[in-house]
Amino acid sequence: MGVGRFVYTPILPLMHTQAGLAAGAGANLATANYVGYLVGALAGTFVPRLVRSAVVLRGSLLALVASLAAMPLTHSTTLWLLFRLGAGVFSALIFVIAASSLLSHLREHPAHLPGWAFGGVGAGIALSGLLVLVLRTAGTWRAAWWASAALAAALSLAAWGLRPEPAPRPDSSAAGAAVPMSGPRTHRWFSTLFASYTLEGIGYIIAGTFLVAAIEQSSPGWIGGGAWVLVGLAAVPSSALWAALGRRWSRPDLLFAALGVQAVGIALPALVGGVAAALISAVLFGSTFIGVSTLALAAGTHLRFPRAVALLTAGYSVGQILGPLVAAPLLHHGYHRALILASVVVLAAALAALVLRIGFPHHMPVHGQAVRRSHPGPGHRLASPDTADVRANE
Repeated sequence: MGVGRFVYTPILPLMHTQAGLAAGAGANLATANYVGYLVGALAGTFVPRLVRSAVVLRGSLLALVASLAAMPLTHSTTLWLLFRLGAGVFSALIFVIAASSLLSHLREHPAHLPGWAFGGVGAGIALSGLLVLVLRTAGTWRAAWWASAALAAALSLAAWGLRPEPAPRPDSSAAGAAVPMSGPRTHRWFSTLFASYTLEGIGYIIAGTFLVAAIEQSSPGWIGGGAWVLVGLAAVPSSALWAALGRRWSRPDLLFAALGVQAVGIALPALVGGVAAALISAVLFGSTFIGVSTLALAAGTHLRFPRAVALLTAGYSVGQILGPLVAAPLLHHGYHRALILASVVVLAAALAALVLRIGFPHHMPVHGQAVRRSHPGPGHRLASPDTADVRANE
């Protein structure tokens, strides 16, 4: 997914110079991918059987590879729009299926395991960015797309055996209906979490779209591409590290901290020029955006809100569609104002996470068990994302 979803960012400059892609058309291709991501997330929300299907997972992997391989076969902007739209749909399905599977099958395993798995998105960003960085001097935009398709195909083979989240057993559902669960109503916490994660989608995508261009405005050309690779490398261990921090702090606290760090990283290139600021920004951004996703999805499943993963992913993808639209009026003066806007939006998401921690039910009960609302003290090991009682897509 990291390759199929994000390789467009480093290939885009090659398509501008070699394929004659206009700037407006390039933005439209990005928007088409975000719209497709929303469609895939909504499909996982309203047709939960898709999220539990190995056939859908494997079909999405193959279709994502095909969408990459098809890009260099045409010069039609209309077809490119369709291919990037499809890539968004298949990326969302892959992400929702994989996230639900991880949070279900690894519930009894150490917290860092699903974290490293989420880091695969960062590995895809780094590998595809490095691939394009090498090919931009010796190859063409077509070679970059074909190489990324080959890389995605190899990774799909490794992902082929992933088992989706199992369907709930009828007997357990019946038991749940017969014995009501005592505990808090979680709608208000989920609503706050949803708002925070949607705002993150807006701010993150503005930075993800324009960070490289903003860096290249005030730094040598290779710094932009190198910073994108650094974003991916920083993202690889980030989820596992944030999960490890969950042994001492609650998810709302960590979500607030991660969003605050990300806001600083996004604003840095706009406020401070130079290579050092650009590289620090890449590390701060890369080390938080996947961690935020892991924490938010884990919090949603912990709250046992129906279809939490798919709903949160849908809100996030709506934010990704809105982000470039709200930033567009600021681009007439370069990219720095857009980064400032993105930083402010992510700060708003952090404030929502701060509200989330008020009365947050850190210990959800089993059937017939009372809930404990006390805040965990130092040294208390929190339930990790994989230990949450997963009801994400029921």
